[in-house]
Amino acid sequence: MNPQAKELNDIIQAKSPVVFDLLSEKGKNIFFPKKGILGQTAEAKGTRINATIGAAIEDDNSPMRLPSIEKNINLDPSLVFPYAPSFGRPDIRKKWKEMIYEKNPGLKGKSLSLPVVTNALTHGISMMGYMFVNDGDEVIVPDLFWGNYNLILTNAYGAKLVKFNTFKNNGFDVDALKEQLLSAGEKKIVILNFPNNPTGYTPTFAEIDAIIAAVKEAAEVGKKIVAVTDDAYFGLVYEDGVATESVFTGLADLHENVLAVKVDGPTKEDYVWGFRVGFISYGYKGADEAVFGALESKTAGAVRGNISNAANISQSLLLHAFESPDYQAEKARKFDLMKKRYDAVTEALKEEKYKTYFNALPFNSGYFMCVKLREGMEAEKVRQILIEKYSIGLIALGDILRIAFSAVAAGDIKTMFEGIYNACTDADA
Repeated sequence: MNPQAKELNDIIQAKSPVVFDLLSEKGKNIFFPKKGILGQTAEAKGTRINATIGAAIEDDNSPMRLPSIEKNINLDPSLVFPYAPSFGRPDIRKKWKEMIYEKNPGLKGKSLSLPVVTNALTHGISMMGYMFVNDGDEVIVPDLFWGNYNLILTNAYGAKLVKFNTFKNNGFDVDALKEQLLSAGEKKIVILNFPNNPTGYTPTFAEIDAIIAAVKEAAEVGKKIVAVTDDAYFGLVYEDGVATESVFTGLADLHENVLAVKVDGPTKEDYVWGFRVGFISYGYKGADEAVFGALESKTAGAVRGNISNAANISQSLLLHAFESPDYQAEKARKFDLMKKRYDAVTEALKEEKYKTYFNALPFNSGYFMCVKLREGMEAEKVRQILIEKYSIGLIALGDILRIAFSAVAAGDIKTMFEGIYNACTDADA
């Protein structure tokens, strides 16, 4: 083991042995190199002649760049062309942490780490896997989950996804989650994704409280838990009575046996899917800044050894937006547009004839909703008919059709559901 990794491990183990026990073997062995090329480069910062970093510099000491690229970018070249740190730019890390507190008032008085920048949320989940998942570890997910968890965690890290029933009595099945948390085995890794992909469901306030209570109950009987919140669609809640803060708020200082890991970012919240910027943050009861620092260093080391760093230009553009006086008003207008589409879906689903072939699964937020087809009907067959006959594209998941209403104009929503009904009629003929 590298001495720098051991140094970080010693910090974590001395102050939070549970957090140390939750680290994977990769997580225990990783570190951010303070020595070698990076360390020597840092020491040379400010020298008149600096020949350390593997980047090209103009004679005036500005970043070397092609005018054909620069002319299309209205930013200072120093914010675009150089490498960003593997931790992420310090300014956007600080700003995102401030924004987490602003969007989650329940975190007031609670400690969380400084977010480390990832290449959006897919990479954030991957870095969580790197840090905490050993080959053969079980990861608890609802049976309606984002399919990319398979590629990220099963294929890359050898995890076994253990599923629990998502819905019961038209709401979130907390009992099914608790059963998995209390099942055999001391180490538990659970992913909570709200608003959920694919269903577009966020738990009610009461359900969130019950989820947190279930995690605490498991911790109190000795389970050591990595509680991951995948907050990709955070903030897009369209109904009253639904939790508007991340479940991370209640998990961040829940119990000494719970490490809360928040994976989030602007991808869906701020409609910048191609920017590929995300964040990973940590919280736990009795949080210690030295342990947070060690976790941040390990995470940045994993990023460094995986993609080097996230794009500087994306971080710069986002920070400019976050600091703009127009930012909140712009987001509000886009939210209103999304809410209009959501309302069009709920209105369309009042059509009684649709129940002949399908019923909506619970939904109240996010980008998606799902309809469950009548028993015996094949979603893939209906999907093909929708494309070929009605020019409508949906996603088939077993006996479920996933609908991204986020991508459909409100005026086309009714036409879309009529198409689904007609395609079901065709498939049933």
